[in-house]
Amino acid sequence: MSTIISIVSYPFLPAKTGGQKGIALFYKYFSKYCRLICISTKKNETSLATYEIINTLPNSRLRYINLFLFFPIYKQLKKQKATHLLLEHPYFGWLAILLKKASGVKLIAHSHNIEFQRWKTLKKWWWPIMAGYEKRLHRNADYNFFKTEEDKSAAISIFGLKEENCAVITYGIEWNNIPTSIERQACRTKLLQQHVINSDTTIFLFNGSLDYYPNLQALKTIVEKINPLLLKGNFNYKIIICGKGLPHYMNELKEYADKNIIYTGFVEDIGIYFKGADVFINPVTEGGGIQTKLVEALGYNLNVVSTHKGAIGIPPETASGKMKVVEDNDWESFASAMRNENNSTDIPETFFKYFYWQNIAEKAKRVIGL
Repeated sequence: MSTIISIVSYPFLPAKTGGQKGIALFYKYFSKYCRLICISTKKNETSLATYEIINTLPNSRLRYINLFLFFPIYKQLKKQKATHLLLEHPYFGWLAILLKKASGVKLIAHSHNIEFQRWKTLKKWWWPIMAGYEKRLHRNADYNFFKTEEDKSAAISIFGLKEENCAVITYGIEWNNIPTSIERQACRTKLLQQHVINSDTTIFLFNGSLDYYPNLQALKTIVEKINPLLLKGNFNYKIIICGKGLPHYMNELKEYADKNIIYTGFVEDIGIYFKGADVFINPVTEGGGIQTKLVEALGYNLNVVSTHKGAIGIPPETASGKMKVVEDNDWESFASAMRNENNSTDIPETFFKYFYWQNIAEKAKRVIGL
């Protein structure tokens, strides 16, 4: 069995955010096909992993320019007789390139989005530097994994990559069947009781880490632009907002409590909300990569209303009518789509073939020839 050593530059266990889940769950399934050893920072809970984790990277931000990290990782590559080095995100690109050249391993660059494009949309001045840095990493990699077809195509064009060295290894879900009607009704009843909602109310859901800028901007769009449009009509609804990291200046959305908005904060079991809601809304217009919460919502058979930007990474054939896509910043149309969303069909089997973690891990195995 091949040995793969990965580098994850930040804590990801326990996995709570979409990015953390993307790594933790991919490794959970991918490690069935190889001996996986993950080198990461000192704050991970190793008991949560089914593979070996070496918590050796320092927590200091200076770790990204720490030249001395080369030596212990190089020793591990040799000691473990590793065949591949898997790098999550581009920030340790310089280190991965040096390790590849020194040890002769195959390098896999796992991109979670085109990072320089994300920084560009967020108006960070250093995005051109990141563009050059990412290009160097991906051109030195033997295999390049991307989360979406859009990112893959952009990287091939911008960085001048060979298509045969690139593959879409998307974010996934751990179930491959939709919830039963009994499950959904039970979860809906819980939500109605917990939040004192009338039974004839349409429940909209938005969730995400609210200390992440694109999610925070989407939340502001909900309360400042979309909700005022909904309030104008004769429409019985509630918008439930779930997620940690709400800035203090928003005062936990208390001023919107009488305007059909319910803020829960972080919830331990977000599945209850996905199963009990009627429609998931995703008014994201910034950032990059796939919206992990959108994949989960569709996997729970929820109808979805999303912006075009927010729907990137979801092939239309996998959603098959379950997702209405509205042009970015057209909030009149977005609110209208919310009012009129009543699709009663189920998410198709093609969705699970594409987004089920077991299938994703098998594809990764095939791509690198394990």
